[in-house]
Amino acid sequence: MTHCVDGATVVLAGARRRRRLDGVLAGAPRAREVLGFAALFGLMAGVAAAQGFPNHAIRIINPYAAGGPSELVTRVVASGLAAELGQPVLIEAKPGAGTVIGADFVAKSPPDGYTLLLTTLAPVIVQPLINPQIPYDARRDFAPVGLFASVPNLIAVHPSLPVRSLAELVERARREPGRITYASAGTGTSPHLAGELLRHVAGIDITHVPYRGAAPAIVDVVSGEVAVSFLNITTQIQYVRTGRLRPLAMTTASRSALLPEVPTVAESGYPGYLAESWNGLVAPGATPRAVIDTLSRAMLKVMATPAAREKLQAMGAEERSLGPEAFAAYIAADEARLAPIVKALGLKPEQ
Repeated sequence: MTHCVDGATVVLAGARRRRRLDGVLAGAPRAREVLGFAALFGLMAGVAAAQGFPNHAIRIINPYAAGGPSELVTRVVASGLAAELGQPVLIEAKPGAGTVIGADFVAKSPPDGYTLLLTTLAPVIVQPLINPQIPYDARRDFAPVGLFASVPNLIAVHPSLPVRSLAELVERARREPGRITYASAGTGTSPHLAGELLRHVAGIDITHVPYRGAAPAIVDVVSGEVAVSFLNITTQIQYVRTGRLRPLAMTTASRSALLPEVPTVAESGYPGYLAESWNGLVAPGATPRAVIDTLSRAMLKVMATPAAREKLQAMGAEERSLGPEAFAAYIAADEARLAPIVKALGLKPEQ
């Protein structure tokens, strides 16, 4: 059950709080006493924080505009977390600068588990690769809680653009270099990466129009202000079904169950093309491990339920759960895969 309070999505708690405590080390060695006592004090402080966690509302910061696909899938997680942890969970939008504003807010928040970041690849991978002035260190300032979903990107066009396949879009773009515009959820986001990757592999010139999230971007595409959309399927599916957008291709490795007739970009003549989108949660970097574990266990339990999976599938998303270590490894692997691509594309941060 959700309510809107001061522009934030609030998910009310529905079940008793579940508290689990990690063990405490029996003591510290007498050698190097200062260091030993400091480490023990830090451990005890972390455990003490976890003992009462959570005792008030948790905020999940959405670095995109409110109402976009990332927020929609995160509501599923937030609702379940509220039930598991026994406290309200709020989703608060802080968009801007290609997710940097929201991410920086969380990086500088108290490391107590009460402020989390809804993350995609943009704030933790792409922005650090393209923005030398980024105000946080993604590896140092964030502690992975877990991955919970992947959401396919869809290339679609306004019906006023007379193309019915990706091949026709590419052909038209070659005839009219620079004239066709495409919308993304912001510079450095997965949809932006998908658009620039198509530009690169197809050798076309289309003009990027970045937004502060998918929600405002889709408004301009549906109205015809922008011709092409590279956005999550969650944002576009209702407009595709009503004929207000024409789907051309999925940017993922396989077709979507919601639009099985729509081919992938790879199937449309560009083998190896892949631009995935995923969603996870991270906390400020110094958050006690016991708190991280409490959050992660609750998230993984929620995502294992048939109800959560069905809700995601209805939006075109897929449940994809990983705990803290596995999520950290996933981010590192995705960064290694994307770094040469981002460099080759020459992406620049929002000005």
